[in-house]
Amino acid sequence: MLAESLALTAALFIIGVVGVLVHRNAIIIFMCVELMLTAVNLTFVAFSRYYGAAGQVFVVFVMTVSAAEAAVGLAIIIAIFRHRQTVNLKDINLLRG
Repeated sequence: MLAESLALTAALFIIGVVGVLVHRNAIIIFMCVELMLTAVNLTFVAFSRYYGAAGQVFVVFVMTVSAAEAAVGLAIIIAIFRHRQTVNLKDINLLRG
């Protein structure tokens, strides 16, 4: 059962990494980063089932950091959209005037 769980989390993590590397839309990249964090959480839960409850404590910390990252990230994306009228990373260059 552990091998299947780890295979699932590896697949989710790889999908997230490919999404970050391929896409240029800031919101899609943001969702792919969240997918990678979810894969890490599933890994912690899978290991905690076999090695104790310490993994579940890490899941709570990762979920807290993920929620804070989501709030700050969405606020930044909204601010950039209001200023530039796009969320495409190719069109966003904040160093240009």
